[in-house]
Amino acid sequence: MAETIRITTPLKEEDSRKLRAGDSVLITGTIYSARDAAHKVMTEALARGEKLPIDWNNQIVYYLGPTPAKPGDPIGSCGPTTAGRMDAYTPTMLEQGIKGMIGKGSRAPEVVESMKKNGVTYFAAVGGAAALIAKSVKKYTVIAYPELGPEALAALEVVDFPAIVVIDSEGNDYYEIGQKPYRKL
Repeated sequence: MAETIRITTPLKEEDSRKLRAGDSVLITGTIYSARDAAHKVMTEALARGEKLPIDWNNQIVYYLGPTPAKPGDPIGSCGPTTAGRMDAYTPTMLEQGIKGMIGKGSRAPEVVESMKKNGVTYFAAVGGAAALIAKSVKKYTVIAYPELGPEALAALEVVDFPAIVVIDSEGNDYYEIGQKPYRKL
């Protein structure tokens, strides 16, 4: 079994480019959550020439819609959303400097091409482990678009957030690599 790689944010391009499909990682630092509604608002703002509420350079975005927190907890269950829902907005957002994305499911070919061009890694979080993942979140703060509720842009302070590199910055796809030995010729 390969060694788990520890990542501290921000995620620089040279560090993103070192990661390989299949690597297990633990992320510590600040990651930002945003789902399709927030991506749509941000993409529209960019099209109007407006500045975004945060500088995405060297950041990681988590496609997340958290559940309400129990008293004393910073966040409720916080499993990943299907990343394909953001695909229409992703190339534009990657141009803003994002170096990591966390979600579940496969990505469109144009997203993978943009990842290769921009040195971006796509990580998967395990959907069924949403309550366990929440234990790695130490603080949750809405940054912008509070009217979007759980889809608002938020900052998460995380310690040892578990993820797997699904698509690396070279376009290698662990979903394909992992299934290959089990496919009939």
